[in-house]
Amino acid sequence: MNYQETLTYLYTSAPLFQQVGKDAYKEGLENTYTLDEHFNHPHRKFHTIHVAGTNGKGSCSHTLAAILQSAGYRVGLYTSPHLVDFRERIRINGVPIPQEFVIDFVEKHRAFFEPLHPSFFELTTAMAFLYFARQQVDVAVIEVGLGGRLDCTNIIQPDLCIITNISFDHTQFLGNTLEQIASEKAGIIKPHIPVVIGETTLETKAVFLKKAASADAPIVFAEEEHLLTEARHDEDGSYLYQTTDYANLKGELGGFCQEKNTNTLLSAIRRLKQAGYQFTETDVRNGFAQVCELTGLKGRWQRLASRPTVICDTGHNVGGIQYIVKQLSLQHYRRLHIVIGMVNDKDINGVLSLLPVRATYYFTQASVKRALPAEEMKRQAAAHGLSGNAYPSVKEALQAALSQAGKDDFIFIGGSSFIVADLLATCYTS
Repeated sequence: MNYQETLTYLYTSAPLFQQVGKDAYKEGLENTYTLDEHFNHPHRKFHTIHVAGTNGKGSCSHTLAAILQSAGYRVGLYTSPHLVDFRERIRINGVPIPQEFVIDFVEKHRAFFEPLHPSFFELTTAMAFLYFARQQVDVAVIEVGLGGRLDCTNIIQPDLCIITNISFDHTQFLGNTLEQIASEKAGIIKPHIPVVIGETTLETKAVFLKKAASADAPIVFAEEEHLLTEARHDEDGSYLYQTTDYANLKGELGGFCQEKNTNTLLSAIRRLKQAGYQFTETDVRNGFAQVCELTGLKGRWQRLASRPTVICDTGHNVGGIQYIVKQLSLQHYRRLHIVIGMVNDKDINGVLSLLPVRATYYFTQASVKRALPAEEMKRQAAAHGLSGNAYPSVKEALQAALSQAGKDDFIFIGGSSFIVADLLATCYTS
């Protein structure tokens, strides 16, 4: 098989959650342990940092990887979902896993794993750990796929655990209360391994304290350390932070959610130093200022064009959209255009209730089975006073927005990681 045929095989034989949703979800770690044994426990051959949370875990994972990369470490980075190419999920020092490794992994091991009927994520995780071990990375930053306790990344013994925040997402798997969701994500907390919690609520803090106490794990709440003292946007849309440890720290990622992420990262950086990681102030500054270039991160309040301004963001739940709406309210423009689509297992009404009424909407759908049909999105949006037309693809929706927008207008594209994925794959491929 060539690379595309291999991907088709993976997507069809091991259902991909981002395509089909709950039918691809496998509860339990039995397959993960079986695969891990087969490959001789590759995750034990390098250091790891484990990152969980409802929102922000991707940005935090990439920024940590960029800092460690700047310090001279050989850094693996495992994240999900991908936006354009599967290989984005598995990187070393920003370089995606080679197509040849993906092909060889499937060809050499399919006779073993096919009888297990593993999920796509179980296979991908095994592939990532094997690749990192073969390439002799020093450390890998591992982002949790879904939840934590039963996520197949949870077989690692990391040097540090990070849980960014808890809000409502994937409630069909993780529970319908913040306490239940926090309990699942707290499942990554390991005996005697320090954990940094980014944000808490009254409901979730008690869950984390109880779990950490039972594991005798040192726990730090970033909100209580107050290492971030001031945050303001520069003219180019990036951040300039004042922090306890670093004055005038420039952050490349410009979304409002990055203030919380940065506060979490500052606490995590202190714990990594305590754990013996070696990096300088210059390394921290380089990581924050060049995270996209160093790691290949895309889709976080990403500016794609000017006059009109075109911005995309992968925020896809109430917690993420809150930050986006706040940021949109502070932009300067003549008219606001919003290209939006969602998947059918999210809190669609919760998101729609937050969106600004004074905007022209272009309702669309991503090219995944979970996508809410554009016409249905339009119908539900009308109940919230949001008006616009429906378009069958992201490309057509953006073309309509560009045709109606003046040079002083603002176009935002989002609502789902898959909307941004289609956007980058079909409209901004360079």
